[in-house]
Amino acid sequence: MKKGLLVLIMALSLAAFALSACATGGGQDATDPANTTVEQTAVEQAPVPSSITFTDDLGNVVTVPYQPQRVVACMGSFADIWQLAGGSLVGAAEESFGDYGIDPATVASIGGFSTPDLEAILALEPDFVICTGATAGRGGTDQTTMASSFAQAGIPVAYFTVTTFDDYLRMLEICTRITGNQDALARYGTSQQEAIDAAVAKYAPKAQGKTVALLISYSSGVRVQGSSTQTGDMLADLGYTNITDLNPSLLKDFSIESLIEADPDYILLIPMGAGPEETQKALSALTASPAWQSLTAVQEGRLVILDYDMYVSKPDARWAQAYENLGAALQN
Repeated sequence: MKKGLLVLIMALSLAAFALSACATGGGQDATDPANTTVEQTAVEQAPVPSSITFTDDLGNVVTVPYQPQRVVACMGSFADIWQLAGGSLVGAAEESFGDYGIDPATVASIGGFSTPDLEAILALEPDFVICTGATAGRGGTDQTTMASSFAQAGIPVAYFTVTTFDDYLRMLEICTRITGNQDALARYGTSQQEAIDAAVAKYAPKAQGKTVALLISYSSGVRVQGSSTQTGDMLADLGYTNITDLNPSLLKDFSIESLIEADPDYILLIPMGAGPEETQKALSALTASPAWQSLTAVQEGRLVILDYDMYVSKPDARWAQAYENLGAALQN
């Protein structure tokens, strides 16, 4: 009798312990952070996509593999943007190496942006190609003509057109989506927007009512640039009036005589080349006119030579610096 009662008590005790263990999650406090299940952790983590779909600047819907490893950039600034976004390259345009410091020891050249070598690109077996949608200019090859070849090879290609900071920011955002590196978007994109806004707020008040002539020198002579160009857009943001906005015909019929007639408050000159020889050639072409000294900007020391690397090449991670430098140079 006692033995049977003992067995019954032990059975009831074991059952009570089992119920208690179930209620407390196996002996742990249910509120214990260590009791987090694998299922809960999986819900909190965003799933890793297999591909990214976006619309490029030519209106093409493009799908690329997430974090592609064999990427070719057919323009120097695009190679730079892709690396800023955290991506790696197997091929890049020739100007990438000198203008943007891309390492030629690890990245192959695919020719200049206006003379891309399609066979060289295909030989690299890329899983994503980044091209420019801009025209190549005289004697060059538009990169859009390679689209059908990439399609036949099953290689995704995206076309971008970057002139302004907003264009740059849009491309950087897409690239960071593809690489999954959102920190790069904040570091090289949105933080620059804040600095640009600060530069505009600082310099724009003094710019009101001031006119500028934005000149660029080529081997064939000097031309004027409008507000739709890279530096022209920056000047407009800073509050200056481009003489081509007042007289659009200057974009086609510019001459020293027309510059004298416009008599801008500031003259900005961008030599097409980074060395002092190019700068001297550009100045010589302008100062050859006897009437050059009659210009208000010349008499009052408001001729500004702009840096080719900053105002012809895309500044990318230095857009905010480009705005700040430009605003400061026009405070005289």
